[in-house]
Amino acid sequence: MIERYALPEMARLFDDAARLRTWLEVELLATEAWAELGVVPTADAKLARENAPIVDDAFVAEVAAREAVVDHDMAAFVDVVQARIGQPAGAWIHYGLTSSDVVDTALGVTLARAADLLLDASTALVEALTRRAHELEDVVMVGRTHGIHAEPIVAGNKLALFALQVDRDRTRLRRARSAIAVGKLSGAVGTYSNVDPAVERHVCGALALEAVPATQVVARDRHAEYLYACASVGATVEALATEVRHLQRTEVAEVQEPFGAGQKGSSAMPHKRNPVLSERLSGLARLLRGYVQAGLEDVALWHERDISHSSVERVALPDASLLAYYVLRQATRLVDGLVVHRDRMAANLEASHGVVFSQPVLLALVAAGLERDVAYRIVQRAARRAFEEDRRFRDVLEEEPEAAPVRAALEAAFDVGRSVARARGAIDALDALGRREEG
Repeated sequence: MIERYALPEMARLFDDAARLRTWLEVELLATEAWAELGVVPTADAKLARENAPIVDDAFVAEVAAREAVVDHDMAAFVDVVQARIGQPAGAWIHYGLTSSDVVDTALGVTLARAADLLLDASTALVEALTRRAHELEDVVMVGRTHGIHAEPIVAGNKLALFALQVDRDRTRLRRARSAIAVGKLSGAVGTYSNVDPAVERHVCGALALEAVPATQVVARDRHAEYLYACASVGATVEALATEVRHLQRTEVAEVQEPFGAGQKGSSAMPHKRNPVLSERLSGLARLLRGYVQAGLEDVALWHERDISHSSVERVALPDASLLAYYVLRQATRLVDGLVVHRDRMAANLEASHGVVFSQPVLLALVAAGLERDVAYRIVQRAARRAFEEDRRFRDVLEEEPEAAPVRAALEAAFDVGRSVARARGAIDALDALGRREEG
C-alpha cells in the first residue's frame, strides 16, 4: 500500500519488523510449551527467551540477507534466530513445527489486532453519524428516487440509516475477527505427528487465539470472510460518499464537504469546491471489492496445502486492512465536517411546485370514491401542467373539475408535517441501539 492511504497505527501492524516480532513470539511460546512438557530443558527455554534477538531494522536486514541464500523466509528467520540465541538453547527453536504453524498463527494475531482498529474506527463513524442525525432530526428535505423528487423526508433520518448500516458492518467485522483470531501448531499436515497438541493450546492461549483443526494451513475461507468485511465497510462508505457527491452538485447544493481555509478546489478555476474526499472514498471502495475476489480464490488449495495463497495474502490482507481503516477514518472526518445548507433544502423542497404531495392527493381522490386509475390520471395531468406552466401543483389541481370532491382534503394532503410525522424510524432505531450498547 502506498503511504498516501496508510495510517501509521494500522501500517505498523504489517511492517516487516512487526511480522518477524510476532513470528518470534510464537516460536518462543512453543519452546516454553515444550519445556512444560519436559521435552525441552527448562534452562534452555529460559535462555531462549532471555537471548531472543531484538527485532529491529538490523535484524530484519539480516533475515533478508539469509533469505537471499536459502530462498525460504521462515528457514532464514529460524537460522538467524537460532544463531542469535546460541547453542544449545537455539536448537530448540522451531522444534516439531512447520512454517505454517508459525506464519498462520502469527497472522491470526495480526489480523485480530487489525480488526480491533477497524472496530474502533467503525464505532467512531457510528457516533459521528448519530450526532449529526440528531442535529438534523427536524430538518425536512425532499426525498429522491431515481434522482427525481419523490416525497419529503427528514435529513437526520438519512444519516441515521447510514449509521445503522455502519453498525451492521461492525457486526460483520466482529464475526470476521472471530473467524481469523485462530491459530494452529499441528505440524506438516495437521496431524500432530511431531508436536503435542498441548503446545498448540499453550501458544494459542497465550496469544488469545482459538486453536482450530487444520491441514498444514488454516482454512482460507476465514480470511476471505475478513476481506469481505473490509469490502463491506468500503461499500457502506461509498454509499455515503455517493450521496454527498450528489447533494453537493451545484444544482442541488444541499450539503458540502469540509473545506480547509487554505484549500484549493481546482488548479484552473478558483471558484471550484469539488467533493474530492467523497470521490476518493468511492474510488478506494473499488479496490476493497477487488480483494474479496482474491480472497475467495485462495480458498481452494491443493490437498493439505500449497502456497498459491501466500503471495496473494502478502498484498491483499495488509492492503485491505489499511484501506478499510483509512476509509472509515476519512468518512468520519467527512461526516464531522459536513456543511448542511438547510435553506437550500427548504428551497429545493418547494422547487418542484408541490408535486411531492402527489400520493396523498391520489389517496384523497380514491377515498372520495374515484377509481384509482382515474384518480391517478387526474393527478398525473395536474403535475405535468404544474411543471409546464411553472405553477403551484395545488392551484392547478383546484382547476380540475374531477378533483372537486377533495378540495376540503387538500389542506391535509399538502401538510408536510403529516408527511414526515412517522419519518424518524431510523433515528428511533439508532437510539434503541445506543441504549442497548449502554445497557
